[in-house]
Amino acid sequence: MPAGVIADTEELLRTTRSVYVGDRDAVALVDQLEARLHEPLRLAIAGMVKAGKSTLLNAMLGERIAATDTAECTRVVTWYRYSPTPRVTMHLRDGTTARMPVRRERGLLAFDLGGRTAEEIEWIDVGWPLEGLSSLILIDTPGISSLSTDTSARTARFLTPEDAPSAADAVVYLMRHLHGSDVRFLEAFRDTAAGAGASVCALAVLSRSDEVGSGRIDSLLSARRVARRYERDGALGALALGVVPVAGLLAEGARTLRESEYIALRELAGLERAKRESLLVSADRFVRESTATGLSVSVREELLSRFGIFGVRLATAVIRGGVSSSSELSDALIQQSGLIELQEFVQRHFRPRADVLKARSVVLQLQALIRRAPKPGCEAVLAGIERFRASAHTLRELALLAEARADGLPLPEPQAREAELILGAAGVTASARLGLPEGATPEEISRRVHTQIDQWRRLCADPTADRARRDVVNAVLRSLAAVASETVATRALRPASHVDPPRRPGDPAGQDAAQQSEENEGGLRRKKRLQWFSLGAQRHPLG
Repeated sequence: MPAGVIADTEELLRTTRSVYVGDRDAVALVDQLEARLHEPLRLAIAGMVKAGKSTLLNAMLGERIAATDTAECTRVVTWYRYSPTPRVTMHLRDGTTARMPVRRERGLLAFDLGGRTAEEIEWIDVGWPLEGLSSLILIDTPGISSLSTDTSARTARFLTPEDAPSAADAVVYLMRHLHGSDVRFLEAFRDTAAGAGASVCALAVLSRSDEVGSGRIDSLLSARRVARRYERDGALGALALGVVPVAGLLAEGARTLRESEYIALRELAGLERAKRESLLVSADRFVRESTATGLSVSVREELLSRFGIFGVRLATAVIRGGVSSSSELSDALIQQSGLIELQEFVQRHFRPRADVLKARSVVLQLQALIRRAPKPGCEAVLAGIERFRASAHTLRELALLAEARADGLPLPEPQAREAELILGAAGVTASARLGLPEGATPEEISRRVHTQIDQWRRLCADPTADRARRDVVNAVLRSLAAVASETVATRALRPASHVDPPRRPGDPAGQDAAQQSEENEGGLRRKKRLQWFSLGAQRHPLG
């Protein structure tokens, strides 16, 4: 990722401010974009109604803040960002704001709308002292395809507006199974970024994954097979960087596990097998009056609401397996829920690319401003936008990774897998791109990157390669050049291996002076092109 992308985008904003001086609305927009450039990455949680968005958000936060019932506040876009002290602010449709009292009910943050309806509120801003929010803004959105068209419209207006870029930099999209509405939403979200290249900044989550296996202990295994099948689906593969199965209710319960809940689950685990199995045969049976356990119906109902029948079954099995404390149980359930895989994906793909994704969002807003209200002098802004589109290699990597999942790369299988790694499929660190262990030394990385550069240059020089293959090879070489630059690799870049051009029928074996001159010129052109690859990684997206 170019180190100066934020500084270069700031320069573009200064240029825009000078062009629109005197235009109060435009200058106010530039001020907002400058603030956006320096705030954490905006990650939206979206999905159809009852997909488990707020539950997953609570699991990611590690605290029960987002409302998970059908209250009025679940129909409003709600932002969660870091604040030293808790604060909740309503932004109303008429442009005014109102502070809301901060209080909890049954462990959840209670939103007091002061008698207002969701239709009167544009969005709610929640500031909370959680360390995880210092580098990531999480945004909870109302369900799409809701029976309330106004509720669905709020999410569409925020994430996929028709006349402006999305207000989110990336999205985690929840689905219970692949539906046409899911594909249409992800297509719309991708299209909001069309002005900056066909980048893909979405992760699909197979939510409520325990339901895939009807709540059986092995439900997550079944869900992972379904997720892999969805990843190979052509329609979804081109729209999301991956599909991760998550049992959201289990993840939320595990991250907020109370000692009293551990004690209740331990009692269930200690029952005789026949009694335990009769209780856990179904959710209905679990909450009936029973002499099989000393736990009251109200306690069992609370366990069911917090963990689901799958979570209760899994927790008792884990405790019987040797877990002996609430903290150990919490860790084991989190591991089984799929939450860690989701967090690792965000850490691997979105966080390292945060500066470029934020800059892309700013550039798209500037593009929309110029389209909406052109001014004399806009040519300088447009030139900066074009430089970003041409140079933001990170976005090209994201697009190629999605293409690899949907249709495969136009390369032989071993090279295609290697190309995906280099483009960042397993992460953007040098060792991850090169397929080396995490603790690889700088010397190992240097040797590996130069070996790879030589290999991919030979592919680039292949005269039989079509344009699609050359485009992928060039992208891979640029990613390798960035790795070489980051690791301060100083070895002189050797020219590509010589490849004899195919002779025409009747050509003599020898070469005359003119032919040798042509080949020498071609070699010089190749050498210049290779030097461009090396320098390309050091260019800033707006430089």
